[in-house]
Amino acid sequence: MVIYVWPMKAGLGKWNPGDASRHLNAMAADAKLDLSLTLHARERMTERGLIMGDVLHVLRSGFVYEEPEATTRPDLWKYKIEGLSPNSYGRHIRVVVIPGPGPSVKIVTVMWKDER
Repeated sequence: MVIYVWPMKAGLGKWNPGDASRHLNAMAADAKLDLSLTLHARERMTERGLIMGDVLHVLRSGFVYEEPEATTRPDLWKYKIEGLSPNSYGRHIRVVVIPGPGPSVKIVTVMWKDER
């Protein structure tokens, strides 16, 4: 069982890749996760034949390898989490997310890691 204690402030702060991986994995395992997708993310998932199960699998077990990018809000950061997609013959996907308090995660886009 994973128990996630969410920070009690509006901004979560900037996480290094290792901490981001652990926080996102724990958030995705939380039954109270508030998950939202942008229209762009939904379109990319449809275009690539990916389902929500693929995205959740990567959020629960994937890794962040890069430093986060700033968002338009000074207290939020954008992370790229990567992992194996269970429904796409072993291809790796990258999910770009913005975590927020609650726990909540906004999915910005989803892409194949091997395509640029």
